[in-house]
Amino acid sequence: MTEDIDIAIVETLTDDDLRQVSVLLSQLSSTASFDPDRVHALIAASGVDLFVARNAGHIVGMATLVTFPLVTGWRGIVEDVVVNRSARGRGIARLLLDAITDESTRRHLRTLELTSRPSRESALRLYESAGFRRRETNVLRYLPPEE
Repeated sequence: MTEDIDIAIVETLTDDDLRQVSVLLSQLSSTASFDPDRVHALIAASGVDLFVARNAGHIVGMATLVTFPLVTGWRGIVEDVVVNRSARGRGIARLLLDAITDESTRRHLRTLELTSRPSRESALRLYESAGFRRRETNVLRYLPPEE
């Protein structure tokens, strides 16, 4: 089912790759806007890795791993996990998560965090099956005022 899927950390993206990332972003968030310069900056940033799932050369899924040092140890956050609607149900999200958790183990991260809305029940089941555990916490967000 997933034997034709390749997972890799992206080092460069073609214009066609960027178009495919844009499609995935639109499926991930109805409010996020695509900016190719931001994607290139993400790829070039230290401590940020874009994992992509490819099928026959086409990007069908992606997830971002952000790593950073804290006084208490190296930490990681998983962001922007999405699989193209046309490729869902094939285990691609699980392959992305497995690649990220393997990389976090290789890097000796103390923790790896991932957040998801409570309404995304199937995603939460997937994350838990990949080893993530629910925490009793309050997630708070600050949004800077718009200029």
